[in-house]
Amino acid sequence: MSEQVFNGQAVPSDKWIDKIDTRHPLRGRLDWTDGAFLVVLYAAVVYILRTWPDSMDIYEKYILASTPIFLTWLGWLWRPLRTLIIAVLLIALLSIWLYDGNLANGEQKFLLKYLISSQSAILWMSALFFMATIFYWVSYFSPRLDRIGSALTWSGVVLGFVGLLVRWREGHLIAADMGHIPVSNLYEVFVLFCLLTAVFYLYYEKRYNTRAVGGFVLLIVSSAVIFLLWYTFERDAATITPLNNALNSWWMKLHVPANFVGYGTFALAAMVGFAYLVKHHGNTTSWLPMVPLLLIGGALVAEAFIFGARGEASIFWVVYFGISIMLVALILMMRKRIAERLPSFEVLDDIMYRAIAIGFAFFTVATVLGALWAADAWGTYWQWDPKETWALVVWLNYASWLHLRLMKGMRGVVAAYWALAGLVITTFAFIGVNIFLSGLHSYGEL
Repeated sequence: MSEQVFNGQAVPSDKWIDKIDTRHPLRGRLDWTDGAFLVVLYAAVVYILRTWPDSMDIYEKYILASTPIFLTWLGWLWRPLRTLIIAVLLIALLSIWLYDGNLANGEQKFLLKYLISSQSAILWMSALFFMATIFYWVSYFSPRLDRIGSALTWSGVVLGFVGLLVRWREGHLIAADMGHIPVSNLYEVFVLFCLLTAVFYLYYEKRYNTRAVGGFVLLIVSSAVIFLLWYTFERDAATITPLNNALNSWWMKLHVPANFVGYGTFALAAMVGFAYLVKHHGNTTSWLPMVPLLLIGGALVAEAFIFGARGEASIFWVVYFGISIMLVALILMMRKRIAERLPSFEVLDDIMYRAIAIGFAFFTVATVLGALWAADAWGTYWQWDPKETWALVVWLNYASWLHLRLMKGMRGVVAAYWALAGLVITTFAFIGVNIFLSGLHSYGEL
């Protein structure tokens, strides 16, 4: 029987999971607060349907009407989510009320101009995620600061979701046919990616009662934010544009969010895998075992570096590439101190497994929904389009990871390296296809 080394002890691979308390610490029995939360959500649904009845088609209305049940279930699984949802709804409704049906108010009213218009809120989200990343890393040397990192991450998530909801309304204010769910282009889905990755991290932070992984996970979020800011200011990507006819389908409202739950959790698992490897090599004096980490880190940042080869903002991406490599090297140099603060190998491995399992489930659903959408739009379920092909590569990669874990007991260092390398594949499927290849899914070209 194979063994894995956890905290200096050899543990049989089929028994180590017993060392973790797998009881769910965040949910209790259904009580009156769950019912009250459901009533509040349905009150919001009634208000939206009565105020903007012509802004949604019949499919959107059905989705909206079923959403409170789904959110109440999620709120039961994870109580803090209820506070998040109510905060987002209240601030978004305040923003919509301040607009008062006139888009020009976005430049005239202080709160809209500087805080809770869609672009202001998303810019604040970006700044808060950056600050959270800094505080999480500083907390390796001053542990009490990790609470600030967590608070900043929560604040960034709130404002990011507010930004997306308000952007949806702003589209309707521009023109009746401009309003659409904000998951239709590269700018919007990058915001969604940042939010979903951060939300799932906050869930695991609470579940395992550790903030020590925050610095690693927020690194990938901050990297996405850097691209988002570059894309915003270099390509004016934040401008709301009419929905591509090919995307004008209710399938999009289901396919895209499910897809990005997969992307977000895969990214989270990769960064937890990175943390696992840093802890594993914490007392290693030789740099040779860490060469794969530098190579994988270089491959990841190189996918952004190629923007410079396209002749635009090349200096920016050269600097980005250099700083990224230096950050990876600096983390490895400080690995002993960081390793002391990281949670146990069991916890890191469990987070990695659960994140990939959830991501794989959602990515599978998204792939099936995408096939049904393709059949509806193009008359065939599969055409070996570059995006479809790379989605299959991603699916097979994580299917293999899960198969080897569940059937062969793969854990530890091999699983961590694989999860981290999987992020290279996922990143190419997410954005690399948009850069190098073209096809039926070329809606988010750079």
